[in-house]
Amino acid sequence: MPITIDCFKAYDIRGQIPNQLNADVAYRIGNATAEYLNADRIVVGRDIRLSSEELSNAVCRGITDAGAEVLDIGLGGTEMVYFATAELSADGGIMVTASHNPADYNGLKLVREEARPISGDTGLQDIRTLAEKDERLIASEAGGRSSVDIFAAYIAHLLTYIDVSALKPLKLVVNPGNGGAGIAMDGLKSHLPFEFVDVNYAPDGTFPNGIPNPMLLENQDVTSKAVLAHEADMGIAWDGDFDRCFLFDECGVFIEGYYIVGLLAESILKKNPGENVIHDPRVIWNTLDIVERAGGNAVQSKSGHSFIKEKMREMDGVYGGEMSAHHYFRDFSYADSGMIPWLLVAELVSTSGKSLSELVGARMTMYPASGEINREVENAAATLQKIHDSYAKSALSVDDVDGFSFEFEDWRFNIRMSNTEPVVRLNVETRGDQALLREKTAEVQAILEG
Repeated sequence: MPITIDCFKAYDIRGQIPNQLNADVAYRIGNATAEYLNADRIVVGRDIRLSSEELSNAVCRGITDAGAEVLDIGLGGTEMVYFATAELSADGGIMVTASHNPADYNGLKLVREEARPISGDTGLQDIRTLAEKDERLIASEAGGRSSVDIFAAYIAHLLTYIDVSALKPLKLVVNPGNGGAGIAMDGLKSHLPFEFVDVNYAPDGTFPNGIPNPMLLENQDVTSKAVLAHEADMGIAWDGDFDRCFLFDECGVFIEGYYIVGLLAESILKKNPGENVIHDPRVIWNTLDIVERAGGNAVQSKSGHSFIKEKMREMDGVYGGEMSAHHYFRDFSYADSGMIPWLLVAELVSTSGKSLSELVGARMTMYPASGEINREVENAAATLQKIHDSYAKSALSVDDVDGFSFEFEDWRFNIRMSNTEPVVRLNVETRGDQALLREKTAEVQAILEG
């Protein structure tokens, strides 16, 4: 029977179990993906959520009924599906995960060949249409399902981004939040000279210590305290499917993703001088300054993984970064990874002779930022127009690449509609002026809430 599937989002599929997402819906999506891609082979992986195995099995049945072969890589993270899809020259990949959503949610992330994203404007809605219809694609001969072990190749690839011989015996706190990052860490640890302090390490789909979402202050506190208690050089935390990592300095201070973008850009441009670096438009001055000093070329893209990846391929960007802690790498099929960033930062701490706080502290002082402020509004488009009317005439420049960015002599801000929630997102930054940052952040917020 035709059905309505309401868990398709802007970039992926997320829904509550079982009323929005269940085995029947997962089967339909797997079958529709195989049909849409006209696929011969599709990689399938899953996270550690309790519902993921059932959903993964249903996805695989949908694919094989369509006549395509499933390359099942089993438990892991989203980036492992990206890697496997490219490494195995598959026609697509499906990761069963809901990342940092509540425990009663799950979802699917889809890619086509070469780990190219499938999002709302690049095929996701077409797959939804196919999945909702009455007919299924049932091939005269079903495809097979085989277990494929890409783990050793994946770990070996991660290690190519650093010079292991240059690493010092740092002490690192690692907090997967009982998500899947520990799976990858188990493969990396024996190759690295670091001492690891494990926090909430074991993969556990019951999430005994809360949802693996390092953006939550209570989750940050656990990592921060462990860094201080163990006198560690750095803390690392991941979301559930570990496509994002979040860093803490040796003082236990959470480092905003914006400053990590600049740090990684500098690190990568040392090895790849003159290359293009892709960044989002929310906060930019620190990134622009670092990229220019390092001899690279900064290229702006609309926020969101599908837009960043598209711009990465268009400009052959060596690295792309978003303040949301998504970091993209050319040699990783232009895709995002939560493992490569911390490896590069640990290498930088080892080789620079500086602590992480020293590496980012001066930049945070030079370009202080508000952090992302989210506000629910009844009419996002009208709200953005109201802000535009208030600031456009006095601004030195106005950019509409993603929402509106207004630049003034000593401060700038970006305001944009969320792609996934009924909110507007505000980011403010200044040139070294904390008082001005507080003043202008409050000023814009007052207009938002007025």
